Amino acid sequence: MPNILIKVPTGAFNLPQRHQLLRSVSDVAMINEHMGDAPQQRMLCWVLIEEVQADQWLCGGVAPHAQVVPCMVIVKVPAGVLDTPMRQRYVSELHGALQSNLAAGDQRRLLSSIQIEEVVDGTWGANGEIWHLADFTRAAGYGHLAD
Repeated sequence: MPNILIKVPTGAFNLPQRHQLLRSVSDVAMINEHMGDAPQQRMLCWVLIEEVQADQWLCGGVAPHAQVVPCMVIVKVPAGVLDTPMRQRYVSELHGALQSNLAAGDQRRLLSSIQIEEVVDGTWGANGEIWHLADFTRAAGYGHLAD
């Protein structure tokens, strides 16, 4: 049950690319978190792309947009869903999803900053209720955590 926020420079991805990026990131999340395939389980994966104006984005104190496409991704998952190898694969595949959705012929290098934030058990609210890892496991169908 991830919540994923992707910040990209305005115009780095056109509308069809953004739509494909949303799908690609959703797929990466559901695969890496071992979520179930039922529609109600897939509905628990939220992905949002936010475009940021180039004049509001600096890397190392300079605007890098002519040479690189900086992308920031924040993934929130319930604590206990991922182990260290799973996090590494997740980050690698998210970077790949960003890379594969850049415009063909775009010569700029992709720079990704991906943070996986594990939400402490009992501190994630959903629909007015506090959820625990067992609740997320039942709802999302985490195959590797199911009893």
